[in-house]
Amino acid sequence: MVDVLLSSLVPAAQAEACPSGPTFYLETFGCQMNVHDSEKVAGVLLSRGYRPTSDPDRADLVLYNTCSIREKAAQKVFAHLGRHKKAAGENRRVAVLGCVAEQEGERIFERAPWVSLVCGSASYRRLPELLDRLEAGERRVTGLGLDVDETFETEVTRRDHPFRAYVTIIEGCDKRCTFCVVPSTRGPERSRASSSVLAEVRRLADSGYTEVQFLGQTVDSWRDPGPPGLSFAQLLLASAEVPGVRRVRFTTSHPRDFGPDIVQAIDRCPTLCEHVHLPVQSGSTRVLERMRRNYTREQYLETVALIRSARRAISLTTDIIVGFPGETEEDFALTLDLLDRAQYDGVFAFKYSPRPNTPALAWPDQLPEQEKSRRLALLLERQREIQVARNTAWIGRAAEVLVDGRHEARNQWTGRTSGNRVVNFSSPASHLLGQYAQIAITQAGPNSLVGEQIL
Repeated sequence: MVDVLLSSLVPAAQAEACPSGPTFYLETFGCQMNVHDSEKVAGVLLSRGYRPTSDPDRADLVLYNTCSIREKAAQKVFAHLGRHKKAAGENRRVAVLGCVAEQEGERIFERAPWVSLVCGSASYRRLPELLDRLEAGERRVTGLGLDVDETFETEVTRRDHPFRAYVTIIEGCDKRCTFCVVPSTRGPERSRASSSVLAEVRRLADSGYTEVQFLGQTVDSWRDPGPPGLSFAQLLLASAEVPGVRRVRFTTSHPRDFGPDIVQAIDRCPTLCEHVHLPVQSGSTRVLERMRRNYTREQYLETVALIRSARRAISLTTDIIVGFPGETEEDFALTLDLLDRAQYDGVFAFKYSPRPNTPALAWPDQLPEQEKSRRLALLLERQREIQVARNTAWIGRAAEVLVDGRHEARNQWTGRTSGNRVVNFSSPASHLLGQYAQIAITQAGPNSLVGEQIL
């Protein structure tokens, strides 16, 4: 695989000023898996002579890489498609990629007849062939289906970040949660061989990347399909030994597969980031059973205790769904109580959204939107108080950050700690991007820290 260091590393105006080649606009919805998928798609397009543009109205090919986890995300995609109805009939081709493409299939052509390409994530390796057909004038091209053995990488991948890189190690999901569309849009779990993963990590390190992040819908479910038969924790440790790698992250973990060996690995190796994202979804065992999460509240809290017992201060974040069908006030109270017990450093909370092809869609005990909104607001306020307290504890301490941005108006740099906390800081330095800086923390809010570089 060749890593093409283009796109966001090249100013948009400069990229669009290239003298030849059709233009493409690619917009991504959803999670980090989708962001990395878009890097793969963009790499294929760049290798074929396409030029990126930041303006969809100036593009010859418009692509939307979609998410179907929540209803609003899917609705937003179709709203975006509508703006191209006229132009697509003249000189523009439109493509729908990702989870909505796999979920809706050729029905997208019925709903938006001006769409020319519908392609699911499992078919990105076939993109060159699909683009050949599209460029030859074929009106409707599809790349759908999940019965594949290898869907991880395209031949060329554009890297949108100069020193942090995503690496897919497992695709799909076997968990079959009653609210989730992932098994039907991304297929069953398929692990990538450790030899392939580590070879990519070495290539990235040789190209100057200092942080890698392993991705998977259930990343800790990874099982080495070939020799040497590494465990997930052993893969983390092996990647941390690659020369040039300063940080290794991973997301998203599933509580059922998260074991003590992962915590032991993080404790043993400072290169492994001290952050675990462990979605709980609900604090009620009764609701967890209906969700088919395959763990109880008590088992989840035992895992939290394991993480909190580590010698390193591992940051813990989670996902929570409020208003799941049949969720009572007592169930919701248990979720609020779980926040107090777990003391999360961050929470991604959402109202339950009925999704196609999921068992919960047909259940009769759906909650009113107003009630779901009320519960979400209560949960977010409780979590905000927790985050303020946890971040305030950082005042007076020092933290190492990987500097990844600059806010000119505030005259501040920004970066993330190993625990994934955002830090905005002042420094007299004029060139810090991509460097690791020691920061003295002086202020804290619910979502970030503020400090000064220690010189």
